[in-house]
Amino acid sequence: MKNSGFLSQLAGSRVALFFIIGLMLGAFGTAIYYQFRGGSSLKQIVVFAGAAAAPVYKEASGIFESRYGVKVRLNLGGSGSLLSAMEITKTGDVYIPGSPEYLIKANKAGVVNFTAYPPKILAYLVPAIIVQKGNPKNITGIQDLAKPGVRVGIGDPKSVCIGLYAKEIFDVNGLWENVSGNIVVYAASCEATAQLIYTGAVDAIIGWHVFYYWNPDKADIVWIEPSKIPKISYIAGAVSTYAEDRVLAEKFLDFLASQDMHDVWAKYGYFPTVEEARAHAPNAVVEVLG
Repeated sequence: MKNSGFLSQLAGSRVALFFIIGLMLGAFGTAIYYQFRGGSSLKQIVVFAGAAAAPVYKEASGIFESRYGVKVRLNLGGSGSLLSAMEITKTGDVYIPGSPEYLIKANKAGVVNFTAYPPKILAYLVPAIIVQKGNPKNITGIQDLAKPGVRVGIGDPKSVCIGLYAKEIFDVNGLWENVSGNIVVYAASCEATAQLIYTGAVDAIIGWHVFYYWNPDKADIVWIEPSKIPKISYIAGAVSTYAEDRVLAEKFLDFLASQDMHDVWAKYGYFPTVEEARAHAPNAVVEVLG
C-alpha cells in the first residue's frame, strides 16, 4: 500500500511538473509571439483594390496571412469609386486600382505619394472582346460591335478603368458613335462588367483579356487587332498616405510584385511581364507613372 501511495504521489508530481513546464513554454512562446507581432494578437492592413484582379487578391491575401500572420481586409470595386471612398474616409493602407490612370489621380489628390512611396507594377493587362461561349453573334473584331442587334456592355468610363479604355478604343478607331447605340449596360466595376457575359446579359463586352480566364466555361475571347489597341494597361499599387503601418503595407505590395506571385498572376491569365502583353499589342503605349 505504501508503494502504491508513493507511486500515486510520484505520478501526481509528474503531472504537476509537466503542467508547470507547459505553462512556462506557453508563456515563453506567447512572449516571443507578442514581441514579433508588436504586442498585437493579429495585425491587419486594409487594401482598396480594383475588382479587375479580384481572384488574385483573394488568393494572395490568404497566402500572405498564413505566411506572415497578417490579416488583409479587401475592399474591391471600381477604381474611381474606391478612390473617392478613401478620400472621404481618410482610410486605407494600400490603393491598387485597375489601371495607372487612377493611381495618377490618387497621387494628385494626395491619397498616395509617389515621392515618398514609389508605386509598384504588379501585372499587365490587354483589352479584348469577351463574348458568349461559342460566339453566337460571330463577332470577329470591334467593328462588329456596331452591328444591329448586338448587345454590348462596358464599364462606366467615369469610374471603371476598363470602361475608360473601352471608350478610348472606340474613339481612336472612329466607332464610338456607331457602337454607343448598342451599349445596353454601363457596369459599376470590372467584376460587374465581366459578369455581364457570364450571366448572358449582353452578347459582348470590351474587357480585360483575363475576364475570359476567370470563367472559360461561360465565355470566349476575341483578341482585338493589335494596331487598334492604343494602350496596354497594368496593375500597380502604392502605399496610402493614410496607412497606419506603412512598412507592413509596403511589405504586402512587395509580396504581390515578387517572383513567388508570378505563378498566381499567370494562373488567372494575367501577364507578369510587359513582353508577354506586347505580343498582343506591340505598338501600344504603356503609360509611365510619375
